[in-house]
Amino acid sequence: MGESQHRLQSHFRDIIRAELAAGGVTTETHPMIHLFIENHAILLRDFVFSGVSLSRQFRVEEIERLTGDTTSMIRVDIWDQLKSHIETAEKQFQSQAGTLPKLLSAFEKPPGSWGSEK
Repeated sequence: MGESQHRLQSHFRDIIRAELAAGGVTTETHPMIHLFIENHAILLRDFVFSGVSLSRQFRVEEIERLTGDTTSMIRVDIWDQLKSHIETAEKQFQSQAGTLPKLLSAFEKPPGSWGSEK
């Protein structure tokens, strides 16, 4: 995976983690939530790169390989498209974030489970 993809996935991971924490969903309350976060970060990353790829002759990964620069996207026109798709993905996730705590209640740590006793 190129550095651009890794950075974008990390960006979405941080946003998802923050949105869930704002709704009271953390790794302490939902021990397996990291799997949900990682999966959705990958989905959002793929949404962004697919959106850019649909409007370009080359995919972002191919551009990185052709330019020999996997550390950053240096073409401004591609960055503008990435930024637009990133903002769309963030807004879409944030519009649904309020429903996540209820949907993720099945993943809560049971009361009195190991590690909750002090």
